Amino acid sequence: MSEGNKRRHLFISHHHQDDGEVSKLTNLLSGKGYDVRNSSVRMKPENQRKMDEKRVSEKVIQRILRMKISWAGTVVVLIGKDTHSRPWVNWEIDKAHQQGKRIVGVYVRGGTEADIPPSLEKYGSAIVSWNSDSIMGAIDGDNNFQNPDGSNRSGPNPGGSINC
Repeated sequence: MSEGNKRRHLFISHHHQDDGEVSKLTNLLSGKGYDVRNSSVRMKPENQRKMDEKRVSEKVIQRILRMKISWAGTVVVLIGKDTHSRPWVNWEIDKAHQQGKRIVGVYVRGGTEADIPPSLEKYGSAIVSWNSDSIMGAIDGDNNFQNPDGSNRSGPNPGGSINC
């Protein structure tokens, strides 16, 4: 595979407490020779504080997220503790679905099926364990659905995501 074929433009949706997992994911894939371009929003602590204190309007946040999702070829959702309860994660998945993006869930270490966001269950193209081959296969079009241990599980409803 040529270097140009290994470049992937991703939006990595995640709970801000899982910021460290974003770096681990990009490092894991880079180690396999993939050039990952990540458009997700990773906040500096002071900017996260502004968001938490509602000093940034939701409309501004939504506009930025829509642009970043639009740029990406695939949306990767990191499934960690409490991801399922994060309203912005579900919003990002819903917008990705509306834009016809491929949506791939990846369990972080310690992530469980109970942590899968409802929108990912509904629109996911694939959900895979923390394994570089499984992750790249899912990003590249394999519609695999796995449990955190890598065993097979059932996929979403038939009306799920468009696979580009």
